[in-house]
Amino acid sequence: MAAGSAIQIPSRLPLLLTHEGVLLPGSTMRTSVDSPRNMQLVRSRLLKGTSLRSTIIGVIPNTSDPTSDCDDLPSLHRIGTAALAVQVVGSNWPKPHYTLLVTGLCRFQILQLLKEKPYPVAEVEQLDRLEQFTNQHKSEEELGELSEQFYKYAVQLVEMLDMSVPAVAKLRRLLDNLPREALPDILTSIIRTSNQEKLQILDAVRLEERFKMTIPLLVRQIEGLKLLQKTRKPKQDDDKRVVAIRPNRRINHIPSTTEDEEEEEDHDDVVMLEKKIRTSSMSEQALKVCLKEIKRLKKMPQSMPEYALTRNYLELMVELPWNKSTKDRLEIRAARILLDNDHYAMEKLKKRVLEYLAVRQLKNNLKGPILCFVGPPGVGKTSVGRSIAKTLGREFHRIALGGVCDQSDIRGHRRTYVGSMPGRIINGLKTVGVNNPVFLLDEVDKLGKSLQGDPAAALLEVLDPEQNHSFTDHYLNVAFDLSQVLFIATANTTATIPPALLDRMEIIQVPGYTQEEKIEIAHRHLIPKQLEQHGLTPQQIQIPQVTTLDIITRYTREAGVRSLDRKLGAICRAVAVKVAEGQHKETKPDRAEVGDGEDCREHVTEDTKPESISETADLALPPEMPILIDFHALKDILGPPMYEMEVSERLSQPGVAIGLAWTPLGGEIMFVEASRMEGEGQLTLTGQLGDVMKESAHLAISWLRSNAKRYQLTNASGSFDLLDNTDIHLHFPAGAVTKDGPSAGVTIVTCLASLFSGRLVCSDVAMTGEITLRGLVLPVGGIKDKVLAAHRAGLKRVIIPQRNEKDLEEIAVNVRQDLRFVLASCLDEVLNAAFDGGFAVKPRVERLNSKL
Repeated sequence: MAAGSAIQIPSRLPLLLTHEGVLLPGSTMRTSVDSPRNMQLVRSRLLKGTSLRSTIIGVIPNTSDPTSDCDDLPSLHRIGTAALAVQVVGSNWPKPHYTLLVTGLCRFQILQLLKEKPYPVAEVEQLDRLEQFTNQHKSEEELGELSEQFYKYAVQLVEMLDMSVPAVAKLRRLLDNLPREALPDILTSIIRTSNQEKLQILDAVRLEERFKMTIPLLVRQIEGLKLLQKTRKPKQDDDKRVVAIRPNRRINHIPSTTEDEEEEEDHDDVVMLEKKIRTSSMSEQALKVCLKEIKRLKKMPQSMPEYALTRNYLELMVELPWNKSTKDRLEIRAARILLDNDHYAMEKLKKRVLEYLAVRQLKNNLKGPILCFVGPPGVGKTSVGRSIAKTLGREFHRIALGGVCDQSDIRGHRRTYVGSMPGRIINGLKTVGVNNPVFLLDEVDKLGKSLQGDPAAALLEVLDPEQNHSFTDHYLNVAFDLSQVLFIATANTTATIPPALLDRMEIIQVPGYTQEEKIEIAHRHLIPKQLEQHGLTPQQIQIPQVTTLDIITRYTREAGVRSLDRKLGAICRAVAVKVAEGQHKETKPDRAEVGDGEDCREHVTEDTKPESISETADLALPPEMPILIDFHALKDILGPPMYEMEVSERLSQPGVAIGLAWTPLGGEIMFVEASRMEGEGQLTLTGQLGDVMKESAHLAISWLRSNAKRYQLTNASGSFDLLDNTDIHLHFPAGAVTKDGPSAGVTIVTCLASLFSGRLVCSDVAMTGEITLRGLVLPVGGIKDKVLAAHRAGLKRVIIPQRNEKDLEEIAVNVRQDLRFVLASCLDEVLNAAFDGGFAVKPRVERLNSKL
């Protein structure tokens, strides 16, 4: 609309009935609409209208819309406000309703109600002549002193407020820019007034009357502000003001309320928190951040959500061990004794810990090493980490990383998020209370990755000695020194660890145990632990080493000792039942006379019929102590053996060979089976094989086809073309387990050579090695675990690549004495060692070339 033109509202207006507040011209009000007629007005007029006129409605105050369409309209207030609907927002919860944002334009008077349904519409007369607002000088001449008096009070009221607040500064500018006629309505809607007073201002049609009614309201507001300012001392913040007022309350013996007491306690807590921050030994950067946050906390109302977040942050900063550490125990002899008592074998790990102690004696500010123990489950990687902390005299904290797929678990959340918290590293330091603990990062090879980031990438900063002296957690947002922390990671395999993370750690292989080591571990650690857990004593049960060897070889086949520990626990439970029943029978007063003790003896000699523990439970006499666990008792408790020592039964026909495989759980023996049938020369591979193993099978059949005449290998029809009208099927049992790797090449060649020659492979031979098209045998990894698997299975000979001879030094002497190793550099040597009497090779006849 152009300046100076008349502003006219429509003569017919739809009416919005409201009783929540009073809308004055020039002010804005938000009102909720949920009654039937008002809802229909919004739907039909505001939401479907396309012109500016459709957004102009009449707001009738002090009038309630009936809750039903059938009810008659109540008497309408005579004066209303023409308003512009600025915003309409709908919602269905908790019930359908609209929220309107309306701005008042001018007053109007209802002349006649035209209709009531679906919403009321009335013929109205505009009362405020808006065009006169554009001529400010004329208005000032008409109003005279009344307008000046009102303007003076309005300026005085605004200047008593804080001009630094943007809304107050804007109001001060409006007083100078708006016409004086609009100020009474605007200021009445801003200052503290009741709905009844606003209704009186709305009904005041004459401008002089409006000024006269508004001036007392301004004076009342000014006096209230003056009274409020008298109770405050100038230039004091809230906390100082509260401290200054409270002693007066005590002197006058005025009882304080519960809220005042809580405020006083919270204030005292903030003061104590500030004192702790200043006396803490945190870094200069962290201290600067904390002092800034404590200043914000003092000015912040306790009802704000950010108050609790800031306070929690400051309390965490105070609790962190910025400069608190434990003193290391550096006696190497005592450390060696302690490690030997806690763990049997594990020479590499013990050697590395003693090296660290020795260097720490020579240099005090040595950075903590970052070790990674890699080995199968159950070999003691986690427990040896706890022993290292005990040896050094440090605090120990374990962080389980298996399945973690959010980088915030490592680095923490930013404090802008709801429910933010620090990462596991900072939480662990808060828990142990020192800055040089031993952190065990368990299962680092099982980290995940998701949309929330890659935790393995977040660990790069933690496990880098050149970076972790200034590790920055997202929650703290200040650097923390992790260089004195001894990080120990554990993993079953390095294949799933990212190369960048693997490069930052010192890898220490922890291989599986031999049978002799398992026997020693069982009698030194596992059996005493199980006896203590089950309330038994060595005078009640005896488990000889022969029985332990039977459990290891016949009931468990693993690289670690977890299954062995469970089997020993089952034996102790069975014996505990016997001991408890025997004690119960001894306490009976009418117990039968004691017979010959030999009838209930657990130890069964070779020339007597063995009795199981379950059978002796039916006897009237208690068992003779100590109960000796032999093979028969073992069978009664644990059932029939799960594994057989001999594997020769599975090599009873040609086309079967034994290979050696490495898994994250340790080494395993692997049978390879082959069969042939009439067909079209196809090669079928089954057993969930990976691409590398499939390529090894194709390599093997290609090498055999090219050397068939040399080894006299023929198919069923006697042809040297092995795939002529012949299909070959290679199968790797345990089809549910995925298999891959190049080390099965020599096993596949031996299996196919046995199939086409009709000869049996020696039943006590296992083999491993990669092959080439020229018949060379290449080195492979995991030799120690594979050799231990062959030893556990009772095999006598192992064929390995000649270039893996250096790996035999890591194998225990007793294992090397029990096995005979065949070092092969080509497939001829492999075949000669795998078959009894060797594998015959047809001599090549040299042709004589005539020189004539």
